[in-house]
Amino acid sequence: MSTFLSILVTGGAGFIGSHLVRRLLKKYPNTQILNLDALTYAGNLDNLKNCEAAPNYGFVKGDINDFTLLQELFKTQNFDAVVHLAAESHVDNSIKNPFAFAQTNILGTLNLLEAARRHWGNHTSEKRFYHISTDEVFGSISQNRQFSEDTPYDPHSPYSASKASSDHIARAYYHTYGLPLVISNCSNNYGPAQFPEKLIPLFIKNIVENKFLPIYGKGENIRDWLYVEDHVEAIDLILHQGEIGETYAIGGNNELKNIDIVFKLIEITDRLLKRPEGTSKSLISFVTDRLGHDYRYAIDTSKIKDKLRWEPKTSFELGLEETIKYYLKKN
Repeated sequence: MSTFLSILVTGGAGFIGSHLVRRLLKKYPNTQILNLDALTYAGNLDNLKNCEAAPNYGFVKGDINDFTLLQELFKTQNFDAVVHLAAESHVDNSIKNPFAFAQTNILGTLNLLEAARRHWGNHTSEKRFYHISTDEVFGSISQNRQFSEDTPYDPHSPYSASKASSDHIARAYYHTYGLPLVISNCSNNYGPAQFPEKLIPLFIKNIVENKFLPIYGKGENIRDWLYVEDHVEAIDLILHQGEIGETYAIGGNNELKNIDIVFKLIEITDRLLKRPEGTSKSLISFVTDRLGHDYRYAIDTSKIKDKLRWEPKTSFELGLEETIKYYLKKN
C-alpha cells in the first residue's frame, strides 16, 4: 500500500471531488490534501464547509488550463500523488459547446500530466497520477454484455470523445515517459450534493416544485447507477493499492431504465412529502431524444472485486432515499 504526504485533488469542490476530499482528510490526517478547483457552475465550496478548519486541507481557486499555476503548485506543494477529477461532464452541454469540453478535458488533462512529469522527472517510484474517467467512452452496449477494462473505445458524444481522448493521452504518458498512472472508468454516480443538472437531482427538485419531468425518448435508455460514497471508497483503494499502468472499471451493479428511475423517484419523494401515492406521475413529459443518445451502459466489476476486494455496498433504494432526504432538507 502506497503512502503519500501530499495529494492534489483537481475538481475537489465538485460532486465526486467533495466526497473524496472529505474521505481523504478524515482517513489520512497526516497527508496534506490540496483541492484545486476553478469553481465553475458545478463547483461549490459549501460542500466542504466542515473541512475548512482541517489542518491538512488547503484550497486554491484555479484552472487546470493554467500551466504556469500548475507548475508553481507542484513546486511549492511537492505533490506525490494526483487525483484528477476536474472535467466538464454534462453530455447535453457538450452538444451545445464542444470546444469547452475539448479545452478542459483534453488540454487541461495534458497540462496536468506534463506538470507532473516535469516535476517528478525520473523520481516516480513513490508517486502516482490517478486519472478518473467514465464508462461513456465505451459507447453503447447490447443486452447480456458488459463493459470491461478491455472493451474497445467507441464514444458517441463530444463529452465522451473528450474523455476518451484524455484517457489516451494519460496512457501515452505512462507508456512514453513512465508516468506512474492508474485509470478508472465509472458508471453514473448519484448521491448528495450533485449539481441539479443530472437526472436524479434535477427530477427531485422538479418533483418538489411540481415542475415537468422531461424524459428523453421513451425513457428506455439503461444506465448503471453507483452511489458516490461507494465510488470514493473505490477511488481510495485504487489510489493507494492499485497497480501502476492498470485500469479499473467501477460500477454499482444497478442497471435500470430511466423511466424506472423516475417512477422510483416519484414514489419515494411523494411519500417523504406526505403526498398521495403517485401524485407526481402527472409531471412526466416525454421529449425528443438526445442527439447520439447511447442506449445501454453496463459494467463488469470483477477485476476490482478480485484485485482490490471492492464491491458496492449501498443498495439503490437506500442510496436513492438518502439522496432525496438530502435535497428535501436543503429545500
